[in-house]
Amino acid sequence: MNEFLDNRTIEYRNKVREFAEREVGSLAVVQDELEEFPVELAQKMGKEGLFGITLPQQYGGQGLDTLSYIIAVEEIARIDSSPAATVAAHNSLGIAPIYVYGTEEQRLKYLPDLCTGTKLWAFGLTEVNAGSDAKGVETRAELTNGHWHINGSKMFITNSSSSIAAGVTLQAITNLKNGEKELSAILVERSTPGYFSEPIKGKLMWRAADNGKIRFRNCNVPEANLLGKRGEGMKIMLSTLDAGRLSIAAIGLGLAQGAFEMAVSHAKKRKQFGKSLSEFQAISFKLAEMATKIELARNTLYHTCRLKDAGLPYTKQAAMTKLSCSETARDVAEESLQIHGAYGFLRENHIERFYRDQRLLQIGEGTSEILKMVISRHIL
Repeated sequence: MNEFLDNRTIEYRNKVREFAEREVGSLAVVQDELEEFPVELAQKMGKEGLFGITLPQQYGGQGLDTLSYIIAVEEIARIDSSPAATVAAHNSLGIAPIYVYGTEEQRLKYLPDLCTGTKLWAFGLTEVNAGSDAKGVETRAELTNGHWHINGSKMFITNSSSSIAAGVTLQAITNLKNGEKELSAILVERSTPGYFSEPIKGKLMWRAADNGKIRFRNCNVPEANLLGKRGEGMKIMLSTLDAGRLSIAAIGLGLAQGAFEMAVSHAKKRKQFGKSLSEFQAISFKLAEMATKIELARNTLYHTCRLKDAGLPYTKQAAMTKLSCSETARDVAEESLQIHGAYGFLRENHIERFYRDQRLLQIGEGTSEILKMVISRHIL
């Protein structure tokens, strides 16, 4: 796709790729095995300008377009999905809702610090009984004497429990009348009394990403911490997820590209029956199919980015893109592992981690089944 990118975007891709290969690649295997969130790497990514990529410079951002942001996530995921998830979640779910729906006072209070890498912000939708069913949230926020009185919990929240996790935009029930929930979004800082978070360990994938659970026990924040208008929670959540799906798609695309490059390299070097694997039609055809799927996924993702930047509707395309890229990641990672044979099972070979990491992509930010529902509703 470089034929249709301007020089600035190509240079930006090269800059992020060089950073990822230098800073991310050296940590990937170790951080995955230790299951530790690399705070120092997150701070380096902040200094590199990878947080607030599309944010105006007046708030500490880079002022770049959606496509540049997506390419950045793609390039990091080409090396390791865990830091790519940190960048994707912080930009799309942490920073973006505050910029899009926040007051000027909220923007100036939170956004400059969130662009530096010294603080990360989370987006709290998922609960024990809420995920695909976004209206299933049970966390409550009652307005009393000018403060939101919050009780409840959130689960599987990215960027929520590390030492630089600064807070969360949560979805909560702010009124319940005749069985109908009024859902609103509220900004809650981690330093607030009654706010408890802890990391989730023992994960199959994204083992170096900060995924955690949060509990709110008699947690009080000012009424002014409401994000957007009261009752706009679903609107904020759905629009945020539309944009977030592009970044998850970018992780899938980058992962597929990395897995493909590993497969090509191994197929050229590994010899059986007196010749390299790449000389066998069964292997060369696998590589051809993998390359075709990646090309189609990249075309779809970049097209959707351009729709968003042009201010055109892109909800259906976002669902299609995330579905396409996540399933491409699955197919390419599986075939790459097959080409690696038994060597692919060893932790020292990155394809083992790629094979595990791709599995989240058909679940997070809308399962493949939910995405098909979104697409079919637009069609019908």
